[in-house]
Amino acid sequence: MSVAVRARTVVEGAWKSVFRQRFGFGFRSPVLSSARSSEAPSRQPTMGQIDDVLEEARMGGVGGVEIGGAGISGVGISGVARGGGGRLEELASGVFAYVQPDGGWCLNNAGLVVAPDGSSVLVDTAATEARARALRAAVLSVAPEAPRTLVNTHFHGDHAFGNFVFPEALVVGHERTRTEMLGAGLHLTGLWPDVCWGDIRLVPPALTFTGRLTLHVGDMAAELLHVGPAHTSNDTVVWLPEQRVLFAGDVVMNGATPFVPMGSVSGSLAALAALRELGPVTVVPGHGPVGGPGLLDDAEEYLRYVRGLAREGMAAGLGPVEIARGADLGAYGRWLDSERLVPNLHRAILEERGAAPGSPVDMTALFGEMIEFHGGVPACHA
Repeated sequence: MSVAVRARTVVEGAWKSVFRQRFGFGFRSPVLSSARSSEAPSRQPTMGQIDDVLEEARMGGVGGVEIGGAGISGVGISGVARGGGGRLEELASGVFAYVQPDGGWCLNNAGLVVAPDGSSVLVDTAATEARARALRAAVLSVAPEAPRTLVNTHFHGDHAFGNFVFPEALVVGHERTRTEMLGAGLHLTGLWPDVCWGDIRLVPPALTFTGRLTLHVGDMAAELLHVGPAHTSNDTVVWLPEQRVLFAGDVVMNGATPFVPMGSVSGSLAALAALRELGPVTVVPGHGPVGGPGLLDDAEEYLRYVRGLAREGMAAGLGPVEIARGADLGAYGRWLDSERLVPNLHRAILEERGAAPGSPVDMTALFGEMIEFHGGVPACHA
């Protein structure tokens, strides 16, 4: 089947039914998809097997064990091919980032704060059951018990589908995170039938807030700040003022193209300015490697570039796809998922015409145009 026919088939079929409601999901390049299609999926252990091995390791004082191809040693769990885990990085005493390379669509980051008294807070989960269970194994390698509080930075499935793997936790999020998560449901799982999603059960936030909320993890304070509309209408960041660590959710990415059609270009720029005022030293992006405050600058420069392209294209009477085809992405072309330029331009043009940040868009049409621009259906490697 040709790329053009395949794109039309997808847009006219599954995509239309899925994108009738606003939700988050992920793609990656079909070139990478083809290159990896011959890799055999790794066999994943059950949660019971993981817990048994971890408990044995703790009881026996073992420094490192192997679980289903994923090595747990010290503070880390190494990733396995397709459906596996990520790596746990300690950023400050008791503060961890869980990073899932390479940070493309549906390969998000999570965070963990563990107090000396053993209490802990988890920030986001993962897209599939296997990845969420790998995250749980990593958490239990450094925390004495599972977190009793789980924060979702926004409603997208890659950050929230794994909530059910932490039944002990009270899920916290912005009020619109709950609303939009319930509205989206599990539609993401029908988009890529070759992905092993597992037995996912949606668990939306049970505790919601509007502006800000402070969680106390032992003697550590974790400030939840609503900064949307930015990536979505309901973005929350988690700020640790004493450690100067910022869990930025998808308001910030590293080496991956920002994605704002469900949020706002102007709102993202305002959010980045507010985050810069916090003075973070360490920034955990929603996707990609952990970095410093320079990640805020990178995101701002890209979004200003998009807004400039939109203004120039509008003056020339061009639409988003035409603008994107004529754009010189420069260094941005090396970022993952550069095809996001098309829906980003849509949002920029809407705002130039007076649309409110976070106003609804036709995601079916936007993703159809992104497929057209990209030359094929991007792939999910969750």
